[in-house]
Amino acid sequence: MAHRFGADAILDSHLPMLDLVDMLARDYQATDPADSRHGQYVRRMKPRQEGRRLPCRDSIMRSVTRATEPDPVAAVRDYYQQSAEREANRLSRPADGAIERELHARALEDHLPPAPARILDNGGGPGTWTLWLAHRGYQVTLTDLSPALLDVARDRVAQAPQQYAANVESVTEADARDLSAFPDASFDAQLCLGPFYHLTSSTDRELAIREAHRVLRPGGLLIATVMPRYMRLVTTVLEHGSAAFTTGTVDLILDEGRYDDPRPGRFTGGYLTRPDNVAELFEDHGFRVRCVLASQGILAWAQPEVAALAQRDPGAYQRLLNVAYRTASDPSIHGMSGHLLIVAERPMVPFE
Repeated sequence: MAHRFGADAILDSHLPMLDLVDMLARDYQATDPADSRHGQYVRRMKPRQEGRRLPCRDSIMRSVTRATEPDPVAAVRDYYQQSAEREANRLSRPADGAIERELHARALEDHLPPAPARILDNGGGPGTWTLWLAHRGYQVTLTDLSPALLDVARDRVAQAPQQYAANVESVTEADARDLSAFPDASFDAQLCLGPFYHLTSSTDRELAIREAHRVLRPGGLLIATVMPRYMRLVTTVLEHGSAAFTTGTVDLILDEGRYDDPRPGRFTGGYLTRPDNVAELFEDHGFRVRCVLASQGILAWAQPEVAALAQRDPGAYQRLLNVAYRTASDPSIHGMSGHLLIVAERPMVPFE
C-alpha cells in the first residue's frame, strides 16, 4: 500500500489509531499494578497471538518509511535491463572498452591460478569474461543482477563450442551482497568487475567484501573493479555544462562519491571512490592487496585516437598497449582512470 499511495497518505490515515496505541501504552506503563485499571489495560493490549508484540507508533512509521525507500539495486537493475545490448558489446568497441579488455586480460593471465581452477564471475553480466575463462579451461560460475544480461550470457554459452560451454557450471541471478547460494571456500578466484561501483553505502560494500572473502578458499584471489571520481565528474560537466554545478551533481560526486542519473538507460546508482582508499577498503576485511591497476592505463582520455592508431599502425598500437599495462600500477594516473582493477588475495593464514 505504501508503494501505491505513498507514505504520507498511509500515515495520515493511521495516525489516530497509532496515537491511541501510544496512549494506551503510556497509560499502561504508568499505572500501578494494584490499580483496578491495570487489568483493563492488560486486556486491551494483550496480543491475540501468544508471544506477538504489539507494534508501537514509531515502529509502524519506520516500517512504512522503509517500504517507501527506493531499493538502490532496483535502479541499477533497470539500467542494465534497458542497456543490455550496449553493455553486452561494450568491451568490443574500439573507442570505449577495447583497451580495458586488453589490459584486464593481461592482468588475469598474470595473476589467476592455473586452469582448471574454479572461478566465480560475480556481476559478470553478458558473460564476456565467463567465456574468456571457459576457453582457457577454467570452471566458471556466472552471477548477475540483470535478467536481461543473463539471457545474453546464456545465449552466448549455448552458441559456444561444447568443449568450452561445458566449462560453464551455471548462469544464475544473484546479488554480490548475498552469495548464500555458495558454500564457504568454494572458489579459487572471483571476478567482481562491476558490483563495487554500484554499492553506494558502506554497509553494502562491506557485505559484498565479506561475501567475497567467505566464498574464496584460503589463498584464493579476488579481482575487482572500482570507479574513481574525477573522470565521471569531468564527463558529466562536458555533457551537462552549468547544470552539473547548479543541480549539485558535481558536489555530490566530490563530497560523497555518488552519481545518479534519472534518465532511462543512463548509468546510475554509481559509487565513485578515491584511489587512496581502495587498498584499505579490502585489507580491512581480510584481503591482502597485490596491486591496483588503472583499467585503461595512461590511455583513458585518448581511446578514440588509440583506436585510430590501431587501424593506421598496428605495431605502434601493440607497443603502446605494452606501455599502458607496464605503467598501469603508477598511482599518479589512478585518479583520472575510468576504472581501477584491484587484485587481492585471501591469505592462507589470516593476518593482523
